[in-house]
Amino acid sequence: MMEKIHATTVLGVVHNGLVSLGADGQATMGNTVAKSNVRKIRSLSEGKILVGFAGSTADAFTLLERFEEKLNAYGGNMKRAAIELAKDWRTDRYLKKLEAMMITASAEEILVISGTGDVLEPENGIAAIGSGGNFAQSAAVALKRHAQDLSAEDIVREGLTVAADLCIYTNHNFVIQTVKQ
Repeated sequence: MMEKIHATTVLGVVHNGLVSLGADGQATMGNTVAKSNVRKIRSLSEGKILVGFAGSTADAFTLLERFEEKLNAYGGNMKRAAIELAKDWRTDRYLKKLEAMMITASAEEILVISGTGDVLEPENGIAAIGSGGNFAQSAAVALKRHAQDLSAEDIVREGLTVAADLCIYTNHNFVIQTVKQ
């Protein structure tokens, strides 16, 4: 079972030749909004790979650094880097304690990486994590199915908007980035 990361929404969509990844900007401490404009999307490999994270900020940045090291070690192969990170994350005594999840996206694919050792490639080209993830994913599935004229970025924006309207840990300050296929 996938671990539930609380207090954010990250959504990635592959649609019409584009891959977009977006997240809200809210950071909470318990039931208090600590900051409303956090950037949870990062660009790696000269903009060829995007990473979005949910969970503890310090843990997410530790994983982001490790993922970047794996990308460099495996010549920018995102899937291989993700698998190697997941192996380390599951077996390393320090990494095992980290509480975060990541979505990685390149022009070719989108992956969800978790601390349980999972590296999942969603079959419908839609990946979501965080407390508002199910809301965002549901909206994105419907939009992708019925609104072919929308871009991947449009679908991410609308999915995040639905999540922000329903999830108290998600706000409307979105950061969305796109990689062309």
